[in-house]
Amino acid sequence: MFTGFTEKTGAFLWELAFHNERPWFLAHKQEFEDCVNTPFKALAADSVALMNERFPDFEGAVHLSRIYRDARRLFGRGPYKDHLWFTAADSQALRDGPAFWFEIGPAAYAIGMGFYTVTPAQMAAFRSGIDANPSRFRRLAQGLARKGWTPSGEPYKRPKALHDDPLLDDWYNRRWVGAEKSFDWGAPAYSEELTQVLINAWAELMPMYLYLLEVYHACPPEAGKH
Repeated sequence: MFTGFTEKTGAFLWELAFHNERPWFLAHKQEFEDCVNTPFKALAADSVALMNERFPDFEGAVHLSRIYRDARRLFGRGPYKDHLWFTAADSQALRDGPAFWFEIGPAAYAIGMGFYTVTPAQMAAFRSGIDANPSRFRRLAQGLARKGWTPSGEPYKRPKALHDDPLLDDWYNRRWVGAEKSFDWGAPAYSEELTQVLINAWAELMPMYLYLLEVYHACPPEAGKH
């Protein structure tokens, strides 16, 4: 059961960022387990279980990142990640569909949702859906904006189209889409309250998640990725 991170969580990740090497990590591995890995895994398990209770049709499954970077993709960086994340997604779309996520880093933690493995065909379907029913998508986007969610996703250098509606265009002209919030370390991250904060945040994102899930199911992922 998740009982909270501590001030040592962010501090450890800061230290790891500056001492990203195997000898240092091995000397501090128990600290990693106690203040980072154990509460991180507990939060993931509790959050997905509560989401499944709150949204019985969700059938969520969790995927956790590992602290170890892929040795084939170090590109001069150290072997360990100083940010960890986990995702929760419908079990039928766990690997290549839209997903909720939570991330911790040295200075902050973040919550969000997005469609990150989206194919060009799926993004074309996403844009077609906006064109066909802009009022429906505007309601979803306005709901997120009112609650402080920021759209995310790599924008196109040349916009696909303009609707004379900044809210629509901010979502429309991206290679992939999502929404997120970031928080400095502090309460409620240091208590079990974070679990409910996370569930409430994901609940706010659920309408947009379901919209993106429609796109996923309407367009086969085999169409290829960006």
